Amino acid sequence: MKKLLYPIIIGLLAVVLTACGSNDEADKKNDEKETKTTEKETAKATEEQQKQMEEMKKKLDKQKVDEKKTVAIVNDEKISGAEYNTVLSTTQMQMQQFGQDPTSKEGAKQIKEQTLNSLVGQKLLLQAADKKGYTASKAEIEKQLAEIKKQYESEEKFKAALKQAGLNSEMLNAQIAENIPYTKYVEKEIKVEEATEEEIQKYYDQVAEQAKTSGQKVQKLEEMKPQIKEQLEQQKKQEKLVKHVEELQKNAKVDIKI
Repeated sequence: MKKLLYPIIIGLLAVVLTACGSNDEADKKNDEKETKTTEKETAKATEEQQKQMEEMKKKLDKQKVDEKKTVAIVNDEKISGAEYNTVLSTTQMQMQQFGQDPTSKEGAKQIKEQTLNSLVGQKLLLQAADKKGYTASKAEIEKQLAEIKKQYESEEKFKAALKQAGLNSEMLNAQIAENIPYTKYVEKEIKVEEATEEEIQKYYDQVAEQAKTSGQKVQKLEEMKPQIKEQLEQQKKQEKLVKHVEELQKNAKVDIKI
């Protein structure tokens, strides 16, 4: 999860005295006074931001549920409050990144629905992967864990990131153990056609038009082609995955408890 950084900007006034005299001394005192005022204003603004962050956190935490509570049952498999809270935090963060208020009445309703839909869909896909015999070996789990840790400079920073995400080592290992068979299932079972030259060209034309409108430099098609191709195929896979979950849900027993 990304941190929101609120840098403290303190204005420093460099005073260059080119002559001596009472006027210069008065100017110096005024400059010192202005600097102190700026520092006070910045400190006050930072304090206000901190208060707003704390208030927002309290409101977001109210949306969480008891970790031991069962939030849903999918084909006799329970989804716990702990699982719900983890996905909830991610959904809240995503909404904030899009400039929306997750604490508004409509925002809270949307987050709850999105979190539950995500958890139910994930559970259905995991059950389907299990039926197909997809598993995660100990070596695969350890390898993926090592790859995650590589992203952090130290063990302490890794642990801090886990804490910020509301996770511990045990929970992370469990998520990796679920993610591996899920990924195998999606890669093997959800097949999509390659993006065509026509689709790539159409997407490029849209991007180029947007870039021109905003005064940005437009890259050549050949430079962007691999990225566009991957993005279009990921989009196709996501759309097909949504439809696949809808099909799984038709034959599933889903009981929402919250």
